Amino acid sequence: MPFIQTDFPGLKIFEPKVFQDSRGYFYESYNQQTCASDGVNTIFIQDNQSQSSYGVIRGLHYQLNPFAQTKFIRALSGTILDVVVDIRKGSPTFGKYFSIELSAENKLQLYIPHGFAHGFSVLSEKAEVFYKCDAFYNKESEAGILFNDPDLNIDWRIPADKQIVSDKDLLQSSFSTCKNNFEF
Repeated sequence: MPFIQTDFPGLKIFEPKVFQDSRGYFYESYNQQTCASDGVNTIFIQDNQSQSSYGVIRGLHYQLNPFAQTKFIRALSGTILDVVVDIRKGSPTFGKYFSIELSAENKLQLYIPHGFAHGFSVLSEKAEVFYKCDAFYNKESEAGILFNDPDLNIDWRIPADKQIVSDKDLLQSSFSTCKNNFEF
């Protein structure tokens, strides 16, 4: 199966089978049957895409229940460090973070179920990020965690003097005080 289960329950890495020849390459970036055969039965209803420059850190974002979003993330160009924090109370990995390098070159994708805060940093000159969601954006349910929360101690792999963070993300809550209605 193309899915690799991480140590975080429900969080999976998708490694597609890539067919490469003198013309270039081909792979299925999403196939509902392939996903279902590995227990991923999510119905995606929205696609999002962003472009960012080196040093940009976006996150850590999530939407509260009942508007939580499952996401399926990949880098169309460039390289990002994708980061998730398990915020599901009662989870064996609650309060821990997972990171993975996603790039146009490695073609890996990350399947992120409800109950994770998500963010990424751009490690290349530029990066385009594409992700599928199973719920529509809902402004009233927006929540977040401060990207540099000392309790999480996330290594974004960007020197502090090169980090580009939005004003909104600089004002997020700490992990210990963030809004959270997720149970494992």
